[in-house]
Amino acid sequence: MSDLLADATAELYQADPDEFMARRQEFVAQAREAGEPAAAKQIGALRKPTRSAWVVNRLVRADPEVTVRLAALAAELREVGGSGPSMDGGRIRELGAARARLVDELTRQAFDDLPAPPAAVREEVTATFDAALADPEVAASLGTLVRAAHWAGFGFDAGNRQSAPPPAAKTTKPAPAEPREERERRHREKIMAAERAVAQADQAADAANAAEQQLQDTVRRLEAELARARQQLAEARRQAYRAESQQRRAGETLSRLRPPPEAAEPAG
Repeated sequence: MSDLLADATAELYQADPDEFMARRQEFVAQAREAGEPAAAKQIGALRKPTRSAWVVNRLVRADPEVTVRLAALAAELREVGGSGPSMDGGRIRELGAARARLVDELTRQAFDDLPAPPAAVREEVTATFDAALADPEVAASLGTLVRAAHWAGFGFDAGNRQSAPPPAAKTTKPAPAEPREERERRHREKIMAAERAVAQADQAADAANAAEQQLQDTVRRLEAELARARQQLAEARRQAYRAESQQRRAGETLSRLRPPPEAAEPAG
C-alpha cells in the first residue's frame, strides 16, 4: 500500500463520514498530482462508512488495544467452542459473561466523546463488536468497516459453529420446537435476502461513486473554462482601457492642432 493510500485510508475511516466525500476527492487529486494514478484509483474506490461503522473504525484506530482485547477473548471462545461434548458448562458461562462485558464496555467507550446516538446506531455498534468475536473476517476488517456487521451463526466459534449447551430447563413447558429443516431453510432465505440487499447496496454505491466522479470531472472542466474566460475578460478590459486612453490622447492632440475659431464680428 502506498503512503498516499495508507494516509487517505487512515483519515477517511477515522474522520466524520459527513466529510468523507470531499476529503476523498482531495486525496484523489493529491495522488494524481503526485503522479500515482493507481493510488488515485484505489482511493477513489474507498467506500463511505455508515455512521455505526465509523464509530467502530474510529475507536479501533484511536485505541489499538481494542483489537488486542477482542482477539484474546475470541481465541478463548474458539477454544471452548471447539471442545465438543466435553465443554465445561461453567467455563462457557464465564466466557459468555466476559463476552457481554467486553462488548458492553467497548460500546460505551466508542460513544464516550460523541453525542448520544440513536438506539439503532448503538445496537449496530454492539452487534459489530459481538460479530468480531465470532467471525475472524469481521475482526480483520475493523478500522475500515463500511457497514455494521452481524453474527448470524451459533455458539462461540465461527469455524466450528458449535452450539453452547442449552440453559437449565425452565419450569414452564417450552413451545414446540420448529423442525430443523424449516429453521435451516428460513435461515438460508434470510442469508440470501441479506446478500441480495448487500449486492444492491454495493451496486448503488458504485453507481453513486461513478456519478460523483463524472460530476467532479465536469466541475474541473467548467472551472478551467471559467478561468480562461476570466483571463480573456481581463485582457479585453485592458485592451478597452488602452483604446480609450489612445482615443483621449488623440482627441487632445487634435484639439491643440486645430486653430481657435475666429471671434464673431460685432453687428454694425
